[in-house]
Amino acid sequence: MRILGIIPARFASTRFPGKPLHPIVGKPLIQRVVEQCQKAARLSEVIVATDDSRIADIARQFCRVEMTRADHPSGSDRIAEVAERCPCDAVINIQGDEPLIEPAVIDSVAAALGDCEMSTAATAIKDVAAYDNPNVVKVVVNAAGRALYFSRRTIPYLREAASRSANEQLAAFPFLKHLGIYGFRRDTLLRLVKFPVSPLENAEKLEQLRALEHGIAIAVVKVDYDSVGVDVLEDVARVEKILAGRQ
Repeated sequence: MRILGIIPARFASTRFPGKPLHPIVGKPLIQRVVEQCQKAARLSEVIVATDDSRIADIARQFCRVEMTRADHPSGSDRIAEVAERCPCDAVINIQGDEPLIEPAVIDSVAAALGDCEMSTAATAIKDVAAYDNPNVVKVVVNAAGRALYFSRRTIPYLREAASRSANEQLAAFPFLKHLGIYGFRRDTLLRLVKFPVSPLENAEKLEQLRALEHGIAIAVVKVDYDSVGVDVLEDVARVEKILAGRQ
């Protein structure tokens, strides 16, 4: 399969304007992400998809860039524009704010597309702070490893352990945190973005629910990796500290 790794990148950000170009130990954030993606064995090419010339000018120094429209409502819509004009069998949508993304996670999500239209990754929730945090999306899967549902609520509800502490509940059930990486077969992606926003998607503000509501199966790969993203300026120091520890 010819699989493209596509990184949607926007300059405008309410919490962190210009984030893709902010330096992380001497390199722009977007370059850090691209370099990690380029280590993935299953990606035929890594592409930055952006509507901003400032990001494009920098990114062209280390990878291919595809300019997109500025009015896309989501990252999936942005990468679909690129997939529509670029020959490929599948695409992996990789978050542009995760400079520590592990190539093995990308490869695992790509491999899952061999027998499923769409794929993603999840990891065990070990931190109590993540347990009730609505910004940490949870996922439950069936016996075949396909997603049953994604939610900002803690799912499933442990009826007989509901009165226990969060620590006790974490010990009682393997809760899963959804990681924001998606694999799509090309035709599936182009079909998905033509569907209107679905009721569950609108309620939870989770675009992957649109796929489930339209009967698209999502393979969930369980990995021993937790995302470390750069959401706000304060996250830069945390990531730089991790990178310094790896040297």
